[in-house]
Amino acid sequence: MRLLVTGHEGLVGKAFCDLCSTAGAEVRGLDIRGADPRDIRDLDAVTELSDDIDGVVHLAAISRVAWGESHPDLCASVNVDGTAIVLEAMRRRSPQAWMLFASSREVYGNPVRPQVREDDPLEPVNHYGRSKLEGERLIGAARTAGLAAAILRLSNVYGGRADHPDRAIPALTGRALEGDVLRITGGSHYFDFVHVQDVAEALFKTANLLAQGANDLPTVHLTTGIATSLLELARLAVAVTGSVSPIEEVGARDFDVSGFCGDPAAAARLIGWDPKIPLRQGLAMVADDLRQNGPLPAAEPFGLLR
Repeated sequence: MRLLVTGHEGLVGKAFCDLCSTAGAEVRGLDIRGADPRDIRDLDAVTELSDDIDGVVHLAAISRVAWGESHPDLCASVNVDGTAIVLEAMRRRSPQAWMLFASSREVYGNPVRPQVREDDPLEPVNHYGRSKLEGERLIGAARTAGLAAAILRLSNVYGGRADHPDRAIPALTGRALEGDVLRITGGSHYFDFVHVQDVAEALFKTANLLAQGANDLPTVHLTTGIATSLLELARLAVAVTGSVSPIEEVGARDFDVSGFCGDPAAAARLIGWDPKIPLRQGLAMVADDLRQNGPLPAAEPFGLLR
């Protein structure tokens, strides 16, 4: 496969490209970070990289809820306009190519059941979630016009050196290793944490299905089906690291959903994917990495908020 991967320098992008390299797939990366920075909102730059490809794995985005709230216009510009530009570049240079679009569990908003299903209401409560839902609509319109495409909704992805140091798992694990206070915003809020290696495997499986001619794949989310509250996560970080860190709770932010846990059945049935790395093991992997390699480097979304 010859792939264009947008956002290849990010958490999911790096893991996916590593897997592609191991499998012998050819990857062209497009990211505003790295040695050859390019912006997905630059039609000429995206078009140049879209020549003679088999498919696009579109991961590039303003990917943090808080960033979307503080910079809503930028969030819409990158996540919505950027997606439209990638689709236009494909139409110009490789109209036969397929697209795999990474969406988010944020499109559901607050859950209507303990395990969210893919056909539950899509009612995002923040700018990031709304931008991802609009991206899904762009992909849907392109599919109607003949594009072969698939949408995967990512849950709370973690692991790897490309993660952001202030996200829940690396932040709590790092502070536990230092014996510092673990402060959590909304201890009862719960999420479905999925290791980035498992996410990369799901992306690769779906890319292969598209490459083999599957053009009617329904949207699925990548979830474990296991809900973990932020308080439980903090306690687990303490246990895994052998820390004596105290835990403090502060109020949740008004743009955060109350929780999310997804039913994993559709992903297993439709793309043959089941997550392999349980949360405790994944936390131990994060802790080992931080011990060996030190804190994660600070990151900004595409370097655009400077």
